[in-house]
Amino acid sequence: MNNIYIFGHKKPDTDSVCGAISLSYLKNQLGFHTEPRVLGNINNETKFALNYFHVDIPKYLNDVKLQVKDIHYSKKCFIEANTSIYDSYLFMGENKISTLPIVDAHKKYIGTLSMKDIAHKLVNCEEEKILTSYKNIISSLHGESLLEFDEEIRGDLLIAAYRSTTFIENIKISDSTILIVGDRHSIIEYAIQNHAKLIILTGNAEIHEEHLQLAKENKVNIIKTNLNSLLVSKKLALANYVETIANNRNITCVDENMQVSDFIELANRTKFSNYPVLSKNGECRGILRLADIHDKKKKQVILVDHNELSQSVDGLDEADIVEIIDHHKLGTIGTSIPINFRNMPVGSSNTIIYKLYQESLVPIPDSIAGLIISGILSDTLLFKSPTTTDFDKEAVLALSKQIHLDYEKYASLMFEAGFSIEGREIDDVFYTDFKDFIIDQKKVGVSQVSTMNIQEFHDKIDDFEDMIENIAKNNDYYILTMFVTDVKRNGSHIYFNTQAKDLLCKCFDLKDLTQGQFFEGVVSRKKQIIPRIVETLEK
Repeated sequence: MNNIYIFGHKKPDTDSVCGAISLSYLKNQLGFHTEPRVLGNINNETKFALNYFHVDIPKYLNDVKLQVKDIHYSKKCFIEANTSIYDSYLFMGENKISTLPIVDAHKKYIGTLSMKDIAHKLVNCEEEKILTSYKNIISSLHGESLLEFDEEIRGDLLIAAYRSTTFIENIKISDSTILIVGDRHSIIEYAIQNHAKLIILTGNAEIHEEHLQLAKENKVNIIKTNLNSLLVSKKLALANYVETIANNRNITCVDENMQVSDFIELANRTKFSNYPVLSKNGECRGILRLADIHDKKKKQVILVDHNELSQSVDGLDEADIVEIIDHHKLGTIGTSIPINFRNMPVGSSNTIIYKLYQESLVPIPDSIAGLIISGILSDTLLFKSPTTTDFDKEAVLALSKQIHLDYEKYASLMFEAGFSIEGREIDDVFYTDFKDFIIDQKKVGVSQVSTMNIQEFHDKIDDFEDMIENIAKNNDYYILTMFVTDVKRNGSHIYFNTQAKDLLCKCFDLKDLTQGQFFEGVVSRKKQIIPRIVETLEK
């Protein structure tokens, strides 16, 4: 069963990462198969929280685009190299396929067999070399084992078609001879005396007891069949290992992780009907037909702390969204079927997840409780944000009591770990918590970072101004801002692109605006910044 991926937005923050982990645990307790993931590098604050409560960082999820492995192709449809051509033919008929991958003992792909290859073998039956197993010959001839000394049979095919005296006088038998013979006892004795590799008795021919005893001494393999010599010679060619006619030239294989869109492009270019599917280490997974791409299983996802397409994982339109947990305004994501959508005007997505635990009557482990607390404290700035609600406070108080945590001291430690920008590149700081929007057909980007040492930003004000100006021009942003929230002063400093100055003045009802200007009490992008920009742009 495929896992349901649960993840936050592309710029992971503490609320989204902790929310994905906490929700995944809850869903798994309720019988679902889910896995928390992240869409980017986590920040220092989040690392601190996960480390503090001994929780591993979720794996990275690059995209949820359809891959070859999501298609219902003929999985496990391959044959081992030591299988007979005959048995391979039967397998192809049973599975209604015309092309079959061939693998070695470790399931590594080595070639392909097609019905055309088998037909060629039957029509051009001049092959006198046999390389197969004793077991394959028994199976192909519906034979009976009389003596077996060699698991593998390798040799030259010979039919006793002459008079006995002519045969014995003119035909040389060696330990690589595979002899097809009827009840011609003198030839049988001659072959045994010369250590033939294998004697195949046709037409249910009997063998004298003294010849059987001699064959034991000389270690000559013997098989008996009711087929006549003509049928035996035809069918024996099909007893060969299938690898003897494997085609390993001009065969295009596909990786199971290849995106379906790339496969379609490949198929249109190569014009083949069948493609062996391989794992990244070369193991064969089966055979894919172009017609199979319509039968697929989309990846299933649950979104946490966002519902904007631009903020989510690449390829979301190729996945099935089964649920959204968020505390932001409704965004641009739509679904083709009804889903569970939980959206509440609270300070943190983790507050909603806490309520889901209560509603489901699932106990919250201490580590998960710590993550929920971390997410709420981070997004509400220790309840200083205007987005804070009584629900947020109730959740933190209850869970802190459960795990005996002084949440105020913990918040101070978490903020200190996450807020310092010493040694970091300024673009890394800028994109730590960045979201972009399309408002009235205009591209808007808003970064928000928090600090307990505003002097670090004042020292680099020129660098931040230049960077924002360049990003805005190179990426067609109408408005591009960075709000640096000073946790100690409970307000934010603004940095912006030049083009946005007049509009930002209107947003905040100012006559003038300078880089780094402080807005007292402005700490929420969701409630105090984005709504003002939206209202001004849509006038």
